[in-house]
Amino acid sequence: MLFNSLSFTIFLPIVFFLYWFATQKNLKTQNILLLVCSYFFYACWDYRFLFLLMFSTLLDYFTGLKMENASGKKNKKTWFWISVIINLGFLGVFKYYNFFIGSFADGLSLLGIESHFWTLNVILPVGISFYTFHGLSYVIDIYNDKIKAEKNFVDYALFVSFFPLLVAGPIERATHLLPQIKKQRTFNYTQAIDGLRQILWGLFKKIVIADSCAAYANIIFNNSAEYSGAMLVLGALFFTFQIYCDFSGYSDIALGTARLFGIELLRNFAFPYFSRDIAEFWRRWHISLSSWFRDYLYIPLGGSKGGTWMKVRNTFIIFIVSGFWHGANWTFIIWGLLNAIYIMPSILFNTNRNNLDMVAQGKLFPTGKELLQMITTFSVTVIAWIFFRAESIAHALQYIADLFAGLFSVTAYREAFSYLSHEIGWIIPALLVFFIIIEWLGREQQYAIQKWGFSYSKTVRWTFYYAILMLIFYFAGTGNEQEFIYFQF
Repeated sequence: MLFNSLSFTIFLPIVFFLYWFATQKNLKTQNILLLVCSYFFYACWDYRFLFLLMFSTLLDYFTGLKMENASGKKNKKTWFWISVIINLGFLGVFKYYNFFIGSFADGLSLLGIESHFWTLNVILPVGISFYTFHGLSYVIDIYNDKIKAEKNFVDYALFVSFFPLLVAGPIERATHLLPQIKKQRTFNYTQAIDGLRQILWGLFKKIVIADSCAAYANIIFNNSAEYSGAMLVLGALFFTFQIYCDFSGYSDIALGTARLFGIELLRNFAFPYFSRDIAEFWRRWHISLSSWFRDYLYIPLGGSKGGTWMKVRNTFIIFIVSGFWHGANWTFIIWGLLNAIYIMPSILFNTNRNNLDMVAQGKLFPTGKELLQMITTFSVTVIAWIFFRAESIAHALQYIADLFAGLFSVTAYREAFSYLSHEIGWIIPALLVFFIIIEWLGREQQYAIQKWGFSYSKTVRWTFYYAILMLIFYFAGTGNEQEFIYFQF
């Protein structure tokens, strides 16, 4: 069930009505309802994998109780590792088994040894990386005595399976979400309207921007050998906006939907393309995953307390693991490695926390220096995204080589201009400019249109909202609907 589908448009109001009216605002009944609806939401993808979600939930729930009641440190550690090994084992089998087997077979073939190994012919269970990390953070926090084990199974299961975040995050923490699940919730009109506004902007980003960009990014990437450097630049830019608007659009819809039920989820994006360096970019991109790796991998490895070598080593580890988390392909690992290289200067010269505030805070325009920093950071990010999108490392390298080879060709720019004029039209570039302007003007808020137009008249505000809604309906009917990119992770 896609957020941008008709079925979800029917599903959400029904759940909302039952939640606030049919449950008589009884907390226990509300949580049971949300859990049942969350399992139904997941089963709509593939009911066969619902057992996997339930098993993972039961495993971590009982493991938490066993660790809390363990008679000694050794017994507690045993239960901890049972949970970690089984959780990572499922993730490894479903997501990485074929990758490791294929890589091993390729290695043997380089030595002249032909091999034939059995591979899995199953689809990746949607959301497995996300709900596995939900459970792991819970188990790790109990093991480190940061939280107590949750006794109420329904409350814990809802923490893992709450439908807005179930398949693509944000990756929640028990310390943040469980207290909200256990607390009596009352309907808040202002919070609900804010949620609807964020859903609207998320749908605009996904349907109007991301899906439109995806159509042309796919054409250019899938036929990259046929295009010149300027066209390849266009393809890379289209994918850069596609992946941001696709994933942050999902996050906006998830956060907005949760607000309709009186729940606040972790913020996942903070206008990353306005970053002035790579360190700032990673503080603003997929925040819940970046902070997860910081707290559960980087810091346990020693963080930055062991000198320069340890900082460099740990930084490379978390970026490579982050790349591997995204997918079982060497392109993702290279993408992670490239970002680790990008961030190295700020790590070595201790400038990684220079830009903690929003660029040009309180101002309409950035300084010349800030503008140059944003353009530079955005440009190297675009290059890294090529590896993320490419089918193979060879494809990515050839794409980049062809891009730079024809970058300064006048003929290539004429071809790109002609493609924009006759194949794409100027409506998509115009909408991208509109999108960037709105994001820039709203960059100091939680999402771009959170406080949009509050100083304007009601007529202006509602004209803006209706215009966004009409664009969503129009582009939803163009046939460019794409599944959310991060569902594959």
